[in-house]
Amino acid sequence: MRIDLHTHTLASDGLMDPASLVMDAGSRGVGLLAICDHDSTAGVDDALSAGKKTGVEVWPAVELSCDIEAGEVHVLGYFVDHRRNWFQVLLARLREGRADRAARMVGRLAALGVPVAYGRIATMAAGGAIGRLHVARALVEAGHVRDTADAFDRFIGRGGPAYAERLKLTPVQAIEIIRAAGGLAVLAHPGWGTDDEMIRDLARAGLDGLEVYYPDHSPSQVEHYRGMTKGLGLLMTGGTDFHGGVMATRVPVGSQYVPESIVAPIREAAAGRHPQAEPPTLQLLAG
Repeated sequence: MRIDLHTHTLASDGLMDPASLVMDAGSRGVGLLAICDHDSTAGVDDALSAGKKTGVEVWPAVELSCDIEAGEVHVLGYFVDHRRNWFQVLLARLREGRADRAARMVGRLAALGVPVAYGRIATMAAGGAIGRLHVARALVEAGHVRDTADAFDRFIGRGGPAYAERLKLTPVQAIEIIRAAGGLAVLAHPGWGTDDEMIRDLARAGLDGLEVYYPDHSPSQVEHYRGMTKGLGLLMTGGTDFHGGVMATRVPVGSQYVPESIVAPIREAAAGRHPQAEPPTLQLLAG
């Protein structure tokens, strides 16, 4: 059985609707799939329904984007209670911050002489969480850049001339949110700009696991992070970070090797986690 615990849909910056993604995953031999849209769980229910029809087990999840001094890290939340009202209020606030950032980027791009329409970006997002990938796609469509990677390199990457900050969330706050929603907090693609000391700090703050198996991780990185999970008592997860087309990791859903042995420990940990009252972070982000 193939396992993919990191995928995205039209609910954020993926290119496929949830049902189509589940069907595509099933056709490729994926038996266990997690939907991890950025700051949104809007695709989870459709994916769960499609999973029942196709025989693919679907785990509800979310991916929260966080800021650190050196850049950005992402925290995945598995088995969150996505129907809890305070959780949806908080996610909506984060998505509003994303839309505001995109609008500011549009203004900066216009000042640079590379205009794109905010309406076109919103149309690409199709009601989902707006991300920089949508801005990048608009730049490609307008003929200003070769591809989305070029858009990030020249204009909207951190430190770029059109980059704009969004509503900030720290990794510790993301962990607090996910755990309060009854979920398991996992650091996504730790090979992307995180260091071992940060991982140790986050483990002390309640981090539950590391995304060990990831397309951009080298074999030596996989072994390193496997060792860290054992030393820190963390869970292991893995997935493709599938978005569709030539976006993100650019690999097919289910193509990343993820051993079945990781599943039972995750299930066991999730069974002992229960939703709590809303976390203090909700008030922090209310303004």
